Amino acid sequence: MTNKNEWWKNAVVYQIYPQSFKDSNNDGIGDINGIREKIPYLKDLGINVIWLNPIYESPMVDNGYDISDYYKIHESYGSMEDFDNLLKEAHDSGIKIIMDLAVCASSVEHKWFKESKKSRNNKYSDYYIWKDPKPDGSAPNNWGSIFGSGSAWEYCGEREQYYLHLFAVEQPDLNWENPDLRKEVYDNMEFWLNKGVDGFRLDSISLISKNQDFPDDPNANKNDYGSPYFGSSNGPRVHEFLQEMYDNVLSKYDVMTVGEATRTPVDKALLYCQPERKELNMVFQFDHMHVDYGKFGRYSDLKFKLSDLKETMFLWQKKLNGVGWNSLYWDNHDQPRFVSRFGNDNPKYRKQSATMLATVLYFQQGTPFIYQGDEIGMTNVSFDTIDFYKDIEAHNMYRKFSDMGLPNEEIMCYIHNKSRDNARTPMQWDTNLFSGFSHAKPWIELNPNYPEINVENDIKSEFSLHDYYKDIIKYRKESKIVREGDFKEISPEDSDIFSYTRTYEGHTLLVLGSFSDKKVCYNIPNHLKDFNRELVISNYDSNIEQNENGSTLYLRPYEAIVFYVQQKIINKR
Repeated sequence: MTNKNEWWKNAVVYQIYPQSFKDSNNDGIGDINGIREKIPYLKDLGINVIWLNPIYESPMVDNGYDISDYYKIHESYGSMEDFDNLLKEAHDSGIKIIMDLAVCASSVEHKWFKESKKSRNNKYSDYYIWKDPKPDGSAPNNWGSIFGSGSAWEYCGEREQYYLHLFAVEQPDLNWENPDLRKEVYDNMEFWLNKGVDGFRLDSISLISKNQDFPDDPNANKNDYGSPYFGSSNGPRVHEFLQEMYDNVLSKYDVMTVGEATRTPVDKALLYCQPERKELNMVFQFDHMHVDYGKFGRYSDLKFKLSDLKETMFLWQKKLNGVGWNSLYWDNHDQPRFVSRFGNDNPKYRKQSATMLATVLYFQQGTPFIYQGDEIGMTNVSFDTIDFYKDIEAHNMYRKFSDMGLPNEEIMCYIHNKSRDNARTPMQWDTNLFSGFSHAKPWIELNPNYPEINVENDIKSEFSLHDYYKDIIKYRKESKIVREGDFKEISPEDSDIFSYTRTYEGHTLLVLGSFSDKKVCYNIPNHLKDFNRELVISNYDSNIEQNENGSTLYLRPYEAIVFYVQQKIINKR
């Protein structure tokens, strides 16, 4: 059952990437006041929580995740007064706001690091992870950077030591072993919570505790770097740190917390989100993001198999049922657009596949996260050359693949498929120049398809994705079956159809979604064949195609159907 203080179980979260959402002052960069302008739009959509990507002061090497001051707003986004006004206007509209808390690493421009690198014996000297070189002067171990920039260690002549950076060179990892550093983090959290923010998304939180032996990765290829996850993912003290965070900060406020749990299997995820452990409400897991990884990891040209996708999503639904809580997402600022990756962005099928994907995801148990533009089916972008891309990871991988001798055509295929910039092109509001995002040239190029795909066009169209999202959100809010019902998978071996049931106090929903661009046959499960079915939602206008007795359905390309199975029929079994 959902307790009254577990409001986050009833939340529908809309993620805003501030740089790319709405520019209010026409400098080409999205900002806080631009978000304020769109509060009525978000309220109308039906969401009740905004997750803001980082808006703190930053050199913007990693688009704001390299934070130089956790107490200040980056000037391109506006002022603290602008933020306070946003918070008030959102709250007045019934919308809560959670902040992005990036405390695995900071910027090299942070005062802590500037002081830390000066000597080995000042107040901040142990705020970061410093290690002596090996006898030959090389890095302390063979870990590589997650961003593909080479070693995860950078030498600093001032200290004659290396510092660890799991991400960019300009993002040194914070040393969570230091209690003074942890107190600084907790004080900052309280600063924002006392302002009235409603919680945090904790960036890379599963990486804050490192194996203090800092061992080499034995699985590294010869003459190559090993995985930084080897000694950092779900480290030895991570749960101790999070329980301390809960005791010192989170327990004092009525908040929502979701942790980005990189390389965390479901059994370990339960340690983060079981309520009795007093850590986090939920985690972002990545198993379903790995189903199309190839020999170079995420940068791949592989197509996922539906059986793999269903296996991982079904596993998380079953394992967390009644003991933890799921986050539900298809994409975010770090992933490709969901309709291009898991659906079909061909104009013929884009709307059908986007609505099908929304249906099969948001009828599962958990808190839905909608990334800006999902609700109009925004797609991946294929810039002609690497010069148009802004993401530091994309440029690092381009150089790495070029050094490996891969053909440019193959490299750009990987970039087009998986670059994080796919999600970071400006929000497409209308058909005007720069799509209503700004009156000035944006910081990153728009997707060229904005004259066709935009909010204005979608809302006016006969089949509006935006309105379909509204319908699903409204139904979720009103349905205990969706929010609290048990989950049971159906036909996991089916290579075309994603199907499951949700059951609560004798009431059942049957959810079906076709992943095929052709008409496919679906046989109603035997235990549901003889029951009356009432249509809840479908992404096709015309009648459902079925045989005479309704035991077999013929799903059209990317068709989604949700049936309510009446309780009085179930009781006659």
